[in-house]
Amino acid sequence: MSVFIYPISQDLGWSRTLIAGAASVGGLVATVQSPLIGWLTDRYGIRVVLVCSVLALGLSVMYLSWATAPLAFYIAYGIARSMFSSPIKIGSSVAVSRWFIERRGRATGVLFLSHAAGMTAFPFVAGLVIARSGWQDAWLVLGAIVLAVALVPAMLIVQNPEDAGLRPDGRSKSAATGASKDENRDPVWTLAEAVRTPALWLLALAGGFVFMIQAGTNVHVGAFFRDQGLDTGVATLAVSVNAMSTGAASLFWGWLVDRAPVRYVFAAVAVVMTAGVALVGTADSTVEALAYSCLLGSSIGGILVVPPVAFANYFGRSSIGVIRGVTEPFASGGQAVAVLFSGIIFDTFGSYKAAYLTFAVLGAVTVLMLLFTRPPRRKDAGARGESGEGEAARRGDGS
Repeated sequence: MSVFIYPISQDLGWSRTLIAGAASVGGLVATVQSPLIGWLTDRYGIRVVLVCSVLALGLSVMYLSWATAPLAFYIAYGIARSMFSSPIKIGSSVAVSRWFIERRGRATGVLFLSHAAGMTAFPFVAGLVIARSGWQDAWLVLGAIVLAVALVPAMLIVQNPEDAGLRPDGRSKSAATGASKDENRDPVWTLAEAVRTPALWLLALAGGFVFMIQAGTNVHVGAFFRDQGLDTGVATLAVSVNAMSTGAASLFWGWLVDRAPVRYVFAAVAVVMTAGVALVGTADSTVEALAYSCLLGSSIGGILVVPPVAFANYFGRSSIGVIRGVTEPFASGGQAVAVLFSGIIFDTFGSYKAAYLTFAVLGAVTVLMLLFTRPPRRKDAGARGESGEGEAARRGDGS
């Protein structure tokens, strides 16, 4: 969106608030639809959800080329944003959670490395096309890339491991060694059971808080750097550094969450994010802008990777789609609220610093909350022969 705001406003005479409002609308739609998407993922399979959502994403982005009336723009961009924020995000991470147990963190890190690569590459591609032939052609190119890169793999490759004759972590169904042991480490919770545990809501609330911090800071950070007296080139470079560090950190957090208790890793991510937000709010030089953007981007890699792993480790694979669908509105709703909050703070006080300070305090609260988010326990664990704390059993994180 940030690449398109200026040329669209110049060409169509729209205000920047009008253009950016489409992102909040899409986020709110994603908040409402996420529970349904989670249910559809478990009921009809990841392939159906991903194929339909990728198709809708690609076509709606291409339609933005002709969306020269505000209502048409809001409908098309709202569909695109909601597809990306809900079914594609939930479906891809659920697929990884079902294929991996022992290597779940590292696999999720690779997944969101590709997410960060897109964050880096797509604005660059769009900028080149805009410079050569205009913003309308840029929408067409981006939509075509989505369809070309994502649609066929979603149709032909995506499935559950059992459908391919495998068990999680790539083990053969016929392989006796290790297969049953690994799967016994993965708990089995239904949605009805999970919603009665404090752990589910604490993780959901923590996820909502960190995504509030991310959106409220990141969407406005380029403008903040300009307000601090930095030129356009530095602000753009800082945003790119943020995206690149997100990708690199995704692999690190994925590696770490496979080796340490997930709640402590999640808390560490929140610590880094809190420090990043607090420091970004003080940046007034090129070195500080780049360094603090790198720190903030590193924490964003963590919030992309660690929460999906936490939900899967705590509640297992069987109902992970519907569980993610119920909890994802905390993240998408938090993002939509935070973007508007930062804008209101700036319009009221003429600065983003009060917003960044608020986010830093929220981050500190999130850290404390996560430290008390223990794995859920079953009251009937003895009768069912289950501890109900797959992550605790695997990481030694229960007591």
